[in-house]
Amino acid sequence: MAMQAQEIEELIRAEFPNAKITITDLAGDGNHYAAEVIDESFKGKNRVQQQRAVYAALKGKMDGSQGELHALALTTKAPE
Repeated sequence: MAMQAQEIEELIRAEFPNAKITITDLAGDGNHYAAEVIDESFKGKNRVQQQRAVYAALKGKMDGSQGELHALALTTKAPE
């Protein structure tokens, strides 16, 4: 079952309550999304550390072939 953009945002928001989060359905199919997450907690962390934190917030929704979320193009950064 495909996830909705709002569900993805809610999972990320639970871990990053003050983040600026933008979710885009890239193909209009509910399976291929892009997310931009801008959060103060990313300061001093490299891109891999930032993205791992966001993927962890998805609580396994992308795991394996049976994951609810098929693809997520992720951009993370600290606010300027």
